Amino acid sequence: MILVGNSRGNGQNLAHHLMSPENERVEIHELRGFAANDLHGAFNEVEAVSKGTRCKKYLFSLSLNPPKDEVVEIAAFEDAINRAETKLGLSDCSRATVFHEKVGQDGNIRRHCHVVWSRIDTESMKAVPMDYSRRKLFDLAKELYLEHEWEMPKGFIKPALRDEKNLTLAEWQQAKRFGQDPRETKAIFQNAWQQSDSKSALKAALSEHGLALARGDRRGFVATDMNGKVYPLARWAGVKTKEVRARLGDAAKMPSLDMARSDLSKRLERIAERIQRDEQAKLDALKEKQAQKAKAEKDRADKQRRLQAEWQKTRADKEEQARRERFNKGARGLIDRVTGKHSKTKDENRLDAYRKAQRDQAQRDELIAKQKQQSERLAALREKQLEKPREIAQELRNDRDRLAELRRKREGRNIEGRTPRGMDGPER
Repeated sequence: MILVGNSRGNGQNLAHHLMSPENERVEIHELRGFAANDLHGAFNEVEAVSKGTRCKKYLFSLSLNPPKDEVVEIAAFEDAINRAETKLGLSDCSRATVFHEKVGQDGNIRRHCHVVWSRIDTESMKAVPMDYSRRKLFDLAKELYLEHEWEMPKGFIKPALRDEKNLTLAEWQQAKRFGQDPRETKAIFQNAWQQSDSKSALKAALSEHGLALARGDRRGFVATDMNGKVYPLARWAGVKTKEVRARLGDAAKMPSLDMARSDLSKRLERIAERIQRDEQAKLDALKEKQAQKAKAEKDRADKQRRLQAEWQKTRADKEEQARRERFNKGARGLIDRVTGKHSKTKDENRLDAYRKAQRDQAQRDELIAKQKQQSERLAALREKQLEKPREIAQELRNDRDRLAELRRKREGRNIEGRTPRGMDGPER
């Protein structure tokens, strides 16, 4: 089902909208964690609590819309609501659930659902953060379509390899995961089949997902992915073999599986190389930025030491002047020399100078230690920032090497005109 959610304030307007008589039926299914037994009172409670925080959008509103031709039971709605709640981090928050029944343009009554959570955590008096809520709800909605085997909207089946020039790292990684979820794989094949009325259209539709159409060893139509896995077209598209032949013609005219794999590998190599360049440029830019920050940090540290040295020099000069002033001059100074007081003052000055020098050294050592600790912390942080980009760069290098090796092997077999049995797994 389609899940659309957003944070919002003005609970009274929302309550009025949810209870609107425009709907054929309105049912308050649940009020959890509220003292009030109506929406206006419940949302008033949340607004009152939110006054103790700085949160203006103190509610999170979610609508759940099932496919128009499907009859969805309450239990399925409740399961989706609970899973959305967990993904969004709202499990401990107050919740209101309202069901609407509305007449559609075709005259049929359809049921959908609205859920509203309080975002305010009453223990910490802070709002639950709603970062990446749209992404989380999209992923959950896709899971629900696959689990219930509903016809998936085209917007949910994102072409993984639609444009080499605009392909992102995330889309490349998505293409690498192709085939891991049989439900999603089946949905992609079915969607490609339904939107294609010819062989060329089907090849283009499959190509968007990193698949190549080919002839299997039994003269049937198959598809292969970047990992070399084989997918019998009729089985995965959910159609009969004769339907495939009627639409696509004779499979004998298709390239062999090895040729299709080789061509696909060439294309994917180019894509991997382009993405690798893009990611390497990002890594180089990050390193350059880090180098500039490191230089700025060193300049700040050098300035701190220079200022400290200047301040200590100024203070030491004043202290030395104070020690000189302890000696009497003239006749009194002569008497001090005779009585030994001058010598005693000299020893005291020497001890004072030593202690002050020790103090200055301790201050310098303390500053150096703090700077060293700060430098090590920042170096560790920089290294942490580089971990993921380096992993990605290595992963892309491995992808390119693997694809190149597979292509060379397949091209070699094509030249020899034979394919060793068992080399590429079962074909249909």
